[in-house]
Parts: sequence; structure tokens; C-alpha cells
Amino acid sequence: MAGELLFTRPYFEVLISKWNAMKNQMIIGLLMLSTSLLFANANDEVTGKVVTVIDGNTIEVATAENETYKILLHGIDCPELEQDYGDKAKRYLEKILLNKSVSVKIQGKDRLGNRLGVVILDGQGDPRHELLEEGLAWTSEKNPVEELEAIKEKARGKGKGLWKDENPTAPWIFRRLQTLTQFKSS
Repeated sequence: MAGELLFTRPYFEVLISKWNAMKNQMIIGLLMLSTSLLFANANDEVTGKVVTVIDGNTIEVATAENETYKILLHGIDCPELEQDYGDKAKRYLEKILLNKSVSVKIQGKDRLGNRLGVVILDGQGDPRHELLEEGLAWTSEKNPVEELEAIKEKARGKGKGLWKDENPTAPWIFRRLQTLTQFKSS
């Protein structure tokens, strides 16, 4: 008879209530942790040597701790290597950054999880500015940085680099077209 009293309906309701409260606290804790990690990563600074230039706006930086970070230059997008001016943008960035010590202020991540950063080269200008001035880059498709947009428009007005063409294909459009033309497997 005493055992029957332990498993009454009110007892189960109390257990379920406590479980729900604990579950909610765990969810809130996990959300707070993931949010703090997200913002911590967005404000990081990486220092090291540029060991690889992947394309006109993507580099790899090796740190003193033997970690390698893939960094996309924040606020610009260069032609893909298969596009006109893609290889030229890569070679120009190699000339500026390859084997040089840099600091990178991480600005966040793109939708694919790649780090976006502003590269600071000791005693030299911003490589994003140089790429834009030479007509080797667009500003970002979404939310372009005003300062960078002004530099791009100046190069466009002078007909520099890719702006020699009347209507060059932006890299994000090129990538979408490439995706559409790939064969789909079942």
C-alpha cells in the first residue's frame, strides 16, 4: 500500500515539472554558451605568416603555434580563377602578401563557415583597397562596405582591370551559373 502512494498522479506531475524546468535551463545554458563562442570568434585576431594564396581574396595564415587559418578578405569578392582576371587577382595578392607577416582581424564567418577577416600588413596599405583600385575585385554582394564601394566605383569609372569590359560577370553570379550547369546525380 505504501508503494502505491509513491506513484500517484501528483507525484508524476511534480517529476515532469522538475524535468521540464531542468531541460529549459540546459537549453538556455547551451544558447548562452554558443552565443558567447560566436561573438568571441568574431572579435579574434590572428597573427602569422601568409603561406598560401588560394585565389584573389582567400589566403592561408600559419601562426607561431603551427595552426593554419583559411581567411577570406572581408568586404570584397574577386573573380573566380576560371574567370577573366581571376588568375591576375591571385598573382597580385601573392605579390602583396605571400610569405609576409600579417595580423588578421576576424569579422565573423560566411554562410559556409569560412573566417572573414581584414588583413593588416605591417607598414603597407590594406590589400583589399589595392585589389579594388586595380579593378581586380568587386565589393561584397550583400551589405557592401561604403569605403570599399567608393574605391570600386573609382576604378570602375577609370575602366581599370575587369571594368574594361562593359558588363563583367560578378563572381557570385559565375558561381551560381556553375552550380546550375553541373550534372545532378540521383
